[in-house]
Amino acid sequence: MYLKEFEIRWNDIDANRHLANKAYIEYAAHTRMTFLSELGFDQRLLGKLNIGPVVFYEHIYYFKEVFYGRPVRVSLELVGMSEDGKFFEFLHNFYDYKGRNFARCEMMGAWLDLKTRKLIPLPEEIRQFMDKVERPDNFRILSKEDTRKFAKIPNDLD
Repeated sequence: MYLKEFEIRWNDIDANRHLANKAYIEYAAHTRMTFLSELGFDQRLLGKLNIGPVVFYEHIYYFKEVFYGRPVRVSLELVGMSEDGKFFEFLHNFYDYKGRNFARCEMMGAWLDLKTRKLIPLPEEIRQFMDKVERPDNFRILSKEDTRKFAKIPNDLD
């Protein structure tokens, strides 16, 4: 499990003076990108291959409030990936300074070709980075059907 520590900044607090929900998304995204960068899968490589990650959903479950003044840690686990690497699923847990779990985020996404704007399998030279990632006991191989499990579709305005 990968862990990243954050100092709660003044602008991470909402009107109730606890960690704002936007901060949870930002901390999780920063944790993912730091983790991938440390593997060598960084902005330079993404730019060279002209690809980027796209988020399908991020579900956050809040257990306890957390306040300004103490550091927090965010974990990352790769809990799912399709065989071709196109789809991925990460789990983040949020811990206070005493190691108490105060929130959880489940996130699923895919890789996007920035020229064609289509989802693509992960290029082989990048799959090697993802193959190095430790798999937790609950890791699973994802299918396209897994990305549709919530059966949400757009409802356009007339």
